[in-house]
Amino acid sequence: MTGTRENKLLPATRLVTGGRSPDPHVVNPPVYRASTHLYADCADLRAGTKSNADGNFFYGRRGSPTQWALAEALTALEPGAQGTVLYPSGVAAIAGALLAVLKPGDVLLVTDNAYDPSRAMAKGLLARLGIDARFFDPLDIAAYRAAFCDRTRAVWLENPGSLTMEVCDIPALADEARERGAVSLIDNTWATSLGFPALDRGCDITVQALTKHVGGHSDLMMGAASAGERWHRALRRTAQELGHVVSPDDAALALRGLRTMQLRLERSTRTALALAGWLSARPEVAHVLCPMLPSDTGHELWRRDFTGGCGLFSFVLSGRDDAARCRLIDALELFGIGYSWGGFESLALPFDVEPIRARMDWPRPGWQDGDRYAIRLSVGLEDQQDLIADLERALAAMEHQ
Repeated sequence: MTGTRENKLLPATRLVTGGRSPDPHVVNPPVYRASTHLYADCADLRAGTKSNADGNFFYGRRGSPTQWALAEALTALEPGAQGTVLYPSGVAAIAGALLAVLKPGDVLLVTDNAYDPSRAMAKGLLARLGIDARFFDPLDIAAYRAAFCDRTRAVWLENPGSLTMEVCDIPALADEARERGAVSLIDNTWATSLGFPALDRGCDITVQALTKHVGGHSDLMMGAASAGERWHRALRRTAQELGHVVSPDDAALALRGLRTMQLRLERSTRTALALAGWLSARPEVAHVLCPMLPSDTGHELWRRDFTGGCGLFSFVLSGRDDAARCRLIDALELFGIGYSWGGFESLALPFDVEPIRARMDWPRPGWQDGDRYAIRLSVGLEDQQDLIADLERALAAMEHQ
């Protein structure tokens, strides 16, 4: 398929056509497990060192047709991307992206509602390398502007915020970073490029955990970072220097999951909205944190900037304690208890916000003090009536000590 034609295709078609096998006799690219790539002669060997692009064999760590096909398909889904680099996990993608743009002495601004491993990396690995990570409230534009200094080189964003689901003004934050000469990076795992075209919204590098929606079946771990030409070169160089490589078998699974991702996202989003609306009417629930709901404080920004959602949202119990929260979760039958999300199965997870926030208040201003114990739901592909019935049983069980 030519690049011109591909750019005119809609996302659903790109999901099906991107990274397809060049062999007209098969649909999927083969799984190349080889580490060693052989050359015809010394001249061929030396010619191989002159190109460092996907599609050129060199050594297994630089990839083979299986990994290249996945990277190509992901790039085709990201407006403005020149290329995509694959990593063995989402956290590896975060590390690889940050290390590609930062050096000792730099300042990194980190959104206060970032994924907890991103926070840990900022305070751990990056600090040990002499990089100064400073947290900011993404909803306070004035404080964000004031946080920049002459050493600020990058801004780490996430939208919506991890666990607490605040929606921030990414175009405004990214524009400010660009004016200050800083690189804007975003964890875009929640919406993927289908729901939030991050480069189109002003970000320089977009990162996602393919473990979640792309894989979709809770059977692989992988990450990716996509960018325009300048930063794609930096991402690729750093990933190679760190020795990052993904299993070709996992790449094949991710490519298979990618084909149905839009259908799964649409289904889980519809069900999540139904569950979020139902929970909003329950007296046991003080707040539902779901930007897709019209009543959510971030809904207008979500409508402006997003083209889709997913099945992940949270809710806060009304005046209950941790023991009540545990009774609720333990009583669930269709929701598993686990840290991941984005798979075909529904999950529930208790979380406490205070230990993982430095700039944002919890409970939020205007809430009752007792409204602090939260639960995150990852809604899968089960029937929504069954999931609502399961939640109803669990809410009843919560009240019986």
